[in-house]
Amino acid sequence: MSEAPEAPEAPEAAPARADCVADSAGGLTFHIADWTRPGPGGLDDWSGALVLVRRGAEDTPDGEVRLPLAPTADGRLQAALPSNVALPEGRWDVHVAHRDTEPQRLAPGLNDLRSLVDRRPGPSTSPLSVRIPYATKHGNLSLRSWRRAPHAEAGEIRLEDDTMAVRGRLYRVAYPSEWLAEAVVEARCRRSAAPVRTAPLVVDGPDFSFTLSYAELARSWDGGAHVWDLWLRPADETMAPARLARILDDVADKKEIFTYPPRTVSGPHGEVRAQPYYTRDNDLAVRIEAPA
Repeated sequence: MSEAPEAPEAPEAAPARADCVADSAGGLTFHIADWTRPGPGGLDDWSGALVLVRRGAEDTPDGEVRLPLAPTADGRLQAALPSNVALPEGRWDVHVAHRDTEPQRLAPGLNDLRSLVDRRPGPSTSPLSVRIPYATKHGNLSLRSWRRAPHAEAGEIRLEDDTMAVRGRLYRVAYPSEWLAEAVVEARCRRSAAPVRTAPLVVDGPDFSFTLSYAELARSWDGGAHVWDLWLRPADETMAPARLARILDDVADKKEIFTYPPRTVSGPHGEVRAQPYYTRDNDLAVRIEAPA
């Protein structure tokens, strides 16, 4: 007598999805439509929370943020992350939890990030909050957070044979034109032995531009890869410098999207390849290395 075939395993339930809506101030609203709450609870029991966990800081005091969930008129659950909630810089994985149950990862739904495109924050000296939701390579919902003051937003980058010309705007200082007066762009090599290189700024109110020579950066090259991080440094040394970055849009990771062609220039130890790029944190940098 043959054995009865095994019953097929029940497929795992698909993770709940969250739609995200961004506002121009830097806040996010999450809408969850298909989450089934575990355990008992009546219609008035909304003891749920959207749980944000910062990678690499899970066990630190500021490594988790819980946002209460509340029902909306259309039957979904909603959580708000206002811009005035201080969310430290980093990558935050998005979960949903009910009471003391283990948080579950959320999948990305539809994102309405139109308000982030070409965002122009208003005048303020409070830290600039930027949060951009994105889908991870494993299909989960995460968001990238920045919190900066001051902030130097990189704009157009124009490349010549041996220079790069950059335009940008300064945010989150009381008087941008005064902060920028006599300020310089400062290239800092991650190899500490290399001297800092500077170039002057052209200033128009909160807007600035500069031209950086690749040959100047190549003077310190002695083999391997040299990465130069770009900052704006005010003349008043009591003021904090501003890291040059591009974060005021809807692109969470620019490294593979905003790419620039390399240029070959001469250095003291031969020809080198110079190429600007955005780091994993969307900061602007220049790489100097041997030609491929």
